[in-house]
Parts: sequence; structure tokens; C-alpha cells
Amino acid sequence: MISRIFHFLFKHFDSFLMACLFFAMLLSLFVLYSASGQDFSRIYAQAVNVSVALGVMWLAANISPLNLERAARPLYVLGLLLLIGVALFGTISHGARRWLNLGFMQIQPSELMRIAVPMMLAWYFASREGKPSASNFIVGSLLLAIPVALIMKQPDLGTSLLIASSGFYVLFLAGLSWRFLLIASASLLALTPVFWSLLHEYQRKRIEILFDPTQDPLGAGYHTIQAIIAIGSGGGAGKGWLNGTQTQLDFLPERTTDFIFAVFSEEFGFLGNMLLLTLFSLIIARGLVIASQAQNTFSRLLAGSITLNFFSYAFVNMGMVSGILPVVGVPLPLISYGGTSLVTLYLGFGILMSIHTHKKLVAT
Repeated sequence: MISRIFHFLFKHFDSFLMACLFFAMLLSLFVLYSASGQDFSRIYAQAVNVSVALGVMWLAANISPLNLERAARPLYVLGLLLLIGVALFGTISHGARRWLNLGFMQIQPSELMRIAVPMMLAWYFASREGKPSASNFIVGSLLLAIPVALIMKQPDLGTSLLIASSGFYVLFLAGLSWRFLLIASASLLALTPVFWSLLHEYQRKRIEILFDPTQDPLGAGYHTIQAIIAIGSGGGAGKGWLNGTQTQLDFLPERTTDFIFAVFSEEFGFLGNMLLLTLFSLIIARGLVIASQAQNTFSRLLAGSITLNFFSYAFVNMGMVSGILPVVGVPLPLISYGGTSLVTLYLGFGILMSIHTHKKLVAT
């Protein structure tokens, strides 16, 4: 009886991916305990977030890829309507209009689009089997550009860039030609002055700070300077758990969320960073294997996009914390404190598990 229950609960879980995620959970709680100043309430809150995320992952893993494909269009349309609702009636907080008040709860529709956009593009190209034409890629680009533009308008540059990357990965995996990529890259480069004029003042400041954080050491450059100090002071083996001076003496801002990588680097050093990179690499490698073994085009494109977007999350966060990318407010995946981003990530992993395990069921 117990074995049957166990099989029912976990038959759609991928054991290797689940082992990596479990290790990341433990690592996150350890780092958060130090980053939060040994605050057990923050650890409890994150444990609740993980529990909810695991529930969402379980639900996603038990939905077949066929049903996911059927849900792609209505989910995308719903997300667009919610984004339009945000633009018209959204709640303004800290100068940004990102939340929509539904009366009984507030939602952030841009988080929904992190999954809805790649699902929609994967459906679109899967419905055009064979070699997609140039017109297909133009339509696909428009399907991507509309939600990205609405999210940038909020403004939310970090989320819009990540959603743009998730859609780009689908376009690339669907067979986007290198000629199209070169033309698009040249066009974007030529439009740089236009994009610069559209940026808000604080966004321009962040890009300027990238080249010289010391021009505003107590303002816009403070985050970057303190993070670089923390990473450098970690050395080879780190200062030890709970012994990071930048963290414990409260020099490092946003240390439980966007800049938790600096906390990790200071306490565990280069060796700890190599361990974290290995963990992330194993997750990415497993996702790419699942994508390569997917049963149909929709599953392959969606699995590839989810996996490569996880890479984007990690790269952007580590890049901004170490000072090689502008600060855009992207948390370190699986490690940073937070509920919404964690649920979105685990939803993606649940979809990966669904694609892998349902393929096995069909094959047998």
C-alpha cells in the first residue's frame, strides 16, 4: 500500500533533477540563515515558499505535455490581458506599476509570462512542422515583442530581458538562421541611441555605474562596490559560515535577495563558488538532455527554453553582483529569498519532469 502511494506521488519526478533541487534547497536555507542575521523567521518563511513551490512543481509534473500544449494559447492571451490590466489599473509601488489588485489578492502578471511566452512560441513553431519560413519568425518575434514591451513599460527591465531571452531561445532552437541573427543584432546596435532615450534616468545610471562604480560610491554604485569587496575578501576557501564581515556588519545591501551570491562568495570563497557552479551546470545539463530526448517539437522547444532561461537567471545575477553586468534586480535562482520567483522556477522544473516522464509512459 505504501509503495503504491509513493509511486503515485513521485512517478513523474526525475530523480537526478530532484536530487539537485534538494541540495539547492538545503544550500539556500544555510546561506539565508547567515544572510538574514540568523533570523529563524526568514528561514521559516523560505521553507513555506519551498513547500508551495514543490506543490506547484508536482502539479506541473503530472500534467501531460499534450495538455500543456493545449493550454499555451489561452495562457498567453490571459497573460496579455492581465498585462494590459496592469498598464490601465495596476497598483503603483516604488515608482513602478507591476501589480494588479484583484480584490482578494494582488498578482504580478509578468511572472506568469515567464512560462506563458515560451509555451506560446513553442506551440506556434510546433504547429508549423518542417523548416519554418521567415514570416513564421517575424510572427514569432511579434508574439515575443508585445509582452516584453508591456513589461518594460511598467518599468521592469530585468523581467522583460529574461522573458525576451526565454522567447529568443525558442526562436533559436526552432531554426532561426544566423543571417537573421546578424541582421537583428546590427539593427539593435543601430537603434541603441533610441533605446537609450527610452530608458528611465535610474536605468541609465545603472549602466553608467557598470563602467565606474566609484563615480557614486554612496549612491548608485554602493551595491556593486560592496558586493565586489565581499566576493574578493572570500579568497580561495572563504571566511567560513556566519563569519562574513560584509554580511554580518550590515555593509552588503539586499543580501537575502538579489545580492545573496556575494554573501555566499564571502563565506565559502572560490571553492564554494565552484561547487555552486557545478550544481547549476548539472541542472542545466539534465534539462538539455531532457530537451534532446523530448518526444515532439513542442516539448523540445519548451524544455530547451526553460533550461536555457535558468542559465540566463544565474548568469545575469552572478554577473551583476560581480560587476560585469548592470544591476537589474534579478535574484539568484534557487538560492535567493522569495516566493514568486521560486514558484516560477519550480513550475518550469515540473514541466521538464512532465516532458521526461510522460515520454517514458508513452514509449511503454
